[in-house]
Amino acid sequence: MDRTFTIFTTRWPLLLAAMFALCAVGCSQHQGRDIARQFSEGKPDEFFQTSVDRMATLGMRENLQSLYLLMSKLYLRNPSQWRQSGYPDAVTAARQIRQAIENRQPLPALGDRRDLAALSYSLSPDFRGDRVGAFIYAIGSMLVTAHGGRTQFYVTDSINPQFVSNAARNIEKATWLLSQRQDANGVLLLFSNEISEEGSNLSFAVEFGKIVARLDLLTQILDERYRRIGLNYAQSLLLMNFLPVQ
Repeated sequence: MDRTFTIFTTRWPLLLAAMFALCAVGCSQHQGRDIARQFSEGKPDEFFQTSVDRMATLGMRENLQSLYLLMSKLYLRNPSQWRQSGYPDAVTAARQIRQAIENRQPLPALGDRRDLAALSYSLSPDFRGDRVGAFIYAIGSMLVTAHGGRTQFYVTDSINPQFVSNAARNIEKATWLLSQRQDANGVLLLFSNEISEEGSNLSFAVEFGKIVARLDLLTQILDERYRRIGLNYAQSLLLMNFLPVQ
């Protein structure tokens, strides 16, 4: 008994060290596989993106997807609108609006209006046509314009954080106008959120809120990015360090 206990206590640290070593090797191999998998799944153009560029690209993609979801929901609540678009169904109308946004094409119902001019006109009682498509197109074109006219971003691109922040504020105003604007008969121009005795539907406000939150987060990151560039330069001057050239 004593001899067995002595052998066990003597070898226990070695066994414990071996277990830790095996775990470390396993974790290292697992992490290595994850890194290799993520690297292989990456697209070639990602090599020309900083982390901020990548975040801005993903944020734009998610914001446009939220916008397209809102368009589908608005068509469901306002079926008379897509019928005024001239397309055979809501799916076709939505596809055309999406292409116009992403390809920076004008929308016939809005003439040459884009961005803020299109947004104001789409919520005007004077507008005649597919109001849902015009409203979504206006916001989409405004988002693209605020990001420098691009939907993907690389190291050579720059984004003005003030314009991104302004876009977020414009969406907040547009969301409020969407729930308030009425025609001459006191009927809402477009039905969206609803609070009644039968129930509540605030999904429109929630989805718009997601877009605003993404824009505000990008604004903060861009501000910090440029602030750090300025601070690094100021520190180099203060410490009399030469700036790196490679």
